[in-house]
Amino acid sequence: MPHQEQPIARGPVPVPVIIQTDSRDKWSKKIDFLLSVIGFAVDLGNVWRFPYICYQNGGGAFLIPYVLMAVFGGVPLFYMELALGQFHRTGAISIWKHICPIFKGIGFAICVIALYVSFYYNTIIAWALFYFYSSFSSTLPWTSCDNAWNTENCTNYFGKDNVTWTNYSRSPAEEFYTRNVLELHESSGLGNVGVIRWQLMLCLFLIFTIVYFSLWKGVKTSGKVVWVTATLPYVVLFILLIRGATLPGAWRGVVFYLQPKWEKLQETSVWVDAAAQIFFSLGPGFGVLLALSSYNPFTNNCYRDAIVTSLVNCLTSFVSGFVIFTVLGYMAEQRHVSVEDVAKNKGPSLLFITYPEAIANMMGSTFFAIIFFVMMITLGLDSTFGGLEAIITAVMDEYPDVLTHRRELFVLGLVVVCFLGSLSTLTKGGAYVVKLLEEFGVGSSIIAVVFLEATAVSWFYGINRFSNDIKAMLGYTPGLFWKVCWVAISPAFLAYIIISSLLNPSPLTLFDYRFPDWSITVGYIIGISSFMWIPIYMVYKLVWTPGSLKQLSWLTRRIISGTELNNIIFEII
Repeated sequence: MPHQEQPIARGPVPVPVIIQTDSRDKWSKKIDFLLSVIGFAVDLGNVWRFPYICYQNGGGAFLIPYVLMAVFGGVPLFYMELALGQFHRTGAISIWKHICPIFKGIGFAICVIALYVSFYYNTIIAWALFYFYSSFSSTLPWTSCDNAWNTENCTNYFGKDNVTWTNYSRSPAEEFYTRNVLELHESSGLGNVGVIRWQLMLCLFLIFTIVYFSLWKGVKTSGKVVWVTATLPYVVLFILLIRGATLPGAWRGVVFYLQPKWEKLQETSVWVDAAAQIFFSLGPGFGVLLALSSYNPFTNNCYRDAIVTSLVNCLTSFVSGFVIFTVLGYMAEQRHVSVEDVAKNKGPSLLFITYPEAIANMMGSTFFAIIFFVMMITLGLDSTFGGLEAIITAVMDEYPDVLTHRRELFVLGLVVVCFLGSLSTLTKGGAYVVKLLEEFGVGSSIIAVVFLEATAVSWFYGINRFSNDIKAMLGYTPGLFWKVCWVAISPAFLAYIIISSLLNPSPLTLFDYRFPDWSITVGYIIGISSFMWIPIYMVYKLVWTPGSLKQLSWLTRRIISGTELNNIIFEII
């Protein structure tokens, strides 16, 4: 018997939902699934973004809005996606046949956003691989100012007295990153990005080769790879934490990291940053949780999985702060400046300039550099596995007759597309392209998509129906807290982020380069190019659905009156 079906009441027309499919891949072990989810959720952002956002927004005081946003916003959305994927056992596109067909465009939007992420995120991993290769030397190349790429502004202050640090001073690590790895000085900006850096292209090719052979056979292979890529970062973090705690001045960094500034809680921006951080950290809406949980047994305890993986994610972010700020305290001690002056770097610069600079001046610098960049590569690979698996599962479930027995070829084609789409980020001005895609390719688009997803599930599919689905899997109905969060608090949480980001846009800059107005317009076009599939599919569905204008008018009145849209669509079709 190929599958079992359980009729679920859907208004006037019962629609069968597949709850177990023997032909569908399954995780070999429960731990494979948990490591895959943790590996996706714990990424490079946990290492740099949380520590930076935390100290910028009040240190220890920031933990209050962070925890509140996690409890009432992030974790409920995380739980919702795991439950949806496990119950319907399908990807981000075809799942809407069961939930609310007119919102199927959400699935296409998720796939486009995942593509944009793959265009720039893997380039950051390629930078880490370049550093990893460069670390195999007795003296790290970003230790001194005696290299061909260094300028007269290069200032090396470690082990030296009476060194003057000015606004024009550049550390050896910064010049290695900007002038040797990226070669940004040979690009005038987005209008002239220059030629492709063949060294970075080779690194990216190696990254995508690893990605392909990890994903080509499905969760059977990727579930084994994550045993290394998801666990190794924790070993490295522990080693770096011990080393950082023994450095002179480490305590200054920890105090700066956690010292509460209670007055910051009165600022709206702090709460917006907390909401955005927990959202992008846990990662609902990228289709990954839907895809990974769809390979679970029907009765798997997805509630416990959601709580455990969310806790691991948040604790990892918190511990990463100690790893980063013990080192920043050490650097402040060496420079004879405040920690705030050292911690001004944010984003990937914290990982490619600040931390490598500190490592270069430690005892055993080569060893610590190697394990640090291994950690970065594995953190990045896990998230890439998840992002591409979301696309693979969504498209293969939507077109099973064509792709079921051609997974290897489809994955190869997808990897080639991602590689070609990344070429612009490998140019000498590629860092500007990375910044543009990071800001507009994901940003508000993914938050708007998740807002519609949460609204469609809670209000159109129906919170009672969704709760009954969970009861069918777990044997009990979710409590009142979860229902209130899904219906009201989580959508409000997402709307709050969207409105705040649109009302208070920050200028887009990278180092000393300010992005021109035309590039911002291009960025908005990139953002719209993913979201537009939602209204396009809605129009397509309404136009091509059989029925008269009178029936369409009746449909509209039903929608406005609050009737669940899913019942209406099935009544008409």
